[in-house]
Amino acid sequence: MTGLKVALLGATGSIGTQTLDVLRQAMPWAKVTALTGNNNIKLLAKLAQEFRPGYICVPDEARQNELAGLIDFPCEILTGATGLEKCAAQTDASVVVNALVGRVGLAPTLAAINAGKHVAIANKETLVTAGAIVMPFAKKMGVCITPIDSEHSAILQCLQGNPLPAVEKIVLTASGGPFRKWDKDKIAAARQVQALKHPNWGMGPKITIDSATLMNKGLELIEAMWLYSMPVDKIEVVIHPQSIIHSMVQFTDGAMMAQMGPVDMRLPIQYALTAPDRIINDFPRLDLLACGELTFEPVDMDKFPCLALAVYAAKAGGTLPAVMNYINEWAVSQFLEEKISFYGISDIIARAFGAYTVKPAACAQDIWEAEAWADEFIKVLPKSQKT
Repeated sequence: MTGLKVALLGATGSIGTQTLDVLRQAMPWAKVTALTGNNNIKLLAKLAQEFRPGYICVPDEARQNELAGLIDFPCEILTGATGLEKCAAQTDASVVVNALVGRVGLAPTLAAINAGKHVAIANKETLVTAGAIVMPFAKKMGVCITPIDSEHSAILQCLQGNPLPAVEKIVLTASGGPFRKWDKDKIAAARQVQALKHPNWGMGPKITIDSATLMNKGLELIEAMWLYSMPVDKIEVVIHPQSIIHSMVQFTDGAMMAQMGPVDMRLPIQYALTAPDRIINDFPRLDLLACGELTFEPVDMDKFPCLALAVYAAKAGGTLPAVMNYINEWAVSQFLEEKISFYGISDIIARAFGAYTVKPAACAQDIWEAEAWADEFIKVLPKSQKT
C-alpha cells in the first residue's frame, strides 16, 4: 500500500479534488505521477505545486502557456487527447483514477489498460458506451476496473466474499433528485437553476442534471451490467431519498446486504484505491441515531423517462448506449444553456432511438462511428424539435 502511485485524470473536478483530499488525509505516502485539468488552470497549478507530478495535461496550448507561468518545478506539460492518454499510460502510476466527465474518458481508459494499469473509474461513460470492449480487454490484460461511484462501491463491498452466481438481484438506490415530489406538469416547466439544486450531493452540473432526469441512474444500471456481469433484469432501481444506503445486493437465499454511509464521496474513492483492503481515516462516521427514518419508493417512469430509455438501451445493447450517451451529453448542455426544455432531453433521445439502427460494439471504432451518427443526427435535427 505504501507504494501507491496515482495518475489522476480530472483533478480539478469534484471527484478529482476529493481524491486528492483522500491522499492528503489517509494516504500521505502516495505519489501523484500525473494530473490533468480543463479550464480551472489556477486550481490545477495550485494542486500541481502541492503534489509535484511528472506530467500535467491541459486542453490546449494557450492553457499550457498559462500553467507554465504558474508553476516552479520541472514537469512535462501535455495537451489534448494525446496528452490524456500519455498521462494514463506512460507514467509509472500503479492506479489511474479516471474522474473525467463525458465520453472523453474512454480513450485514456483503454490506454491505461493497454499499459497494464489498474483503473479506478468515476467516468460512467466509459462503461456505458464501451463496457463490452473495456471489461474483456481488462480481463485479458489482468487489470482491475474498480468503481468510484458510491452506488457501485456499495455493490462491490456487499459482494466481498460472495460468488456472483449467488446474487439474485442488485438494487441501485437513487435520491430522486430535486423533482421527486413535483408533478409532471411542474417538472416540464423546470429551469436549470431548479434542476441544479440536488437535495443531498454536491456535484458538477452535468451529473447533477443527469440526477434530476434519473439518466444518472440509467447510466449506473448499464455500468452495473458490465462491472458485475449482471443481466439488466437482475438490476432494480428504487428511490431512497435519504441517500444513506448507497446500494444493496439480494442473494439467492433471500438475504440482502446493504452498504451504508454518510453523504461523502471520500469513502468510495478511498476504497477504490485500496480494495479489498481498508485503511484508517478520520472521515465522518455514520450516526445511526441521527439518521432518522430510512424510506424507499418506486420510480415513476412516466415522470422520469430518461431511466426508461436507458433500460431500453441496456436491453438493446450494441452501439445504442453510445448513441444515447452522446445525445444525452449534448441535450444536457442545451438544457443548461436554456435552449431546450427539461423533457426536451428525453424527447430528443427517444427520437434518435427511432431513427438509429443498432450495430454490434466489437471495437472502439464501432463506438466512434455510433457517436459520429449521433453528431450528424443532432446537426440535422429541425429547430422546431429542439425544444
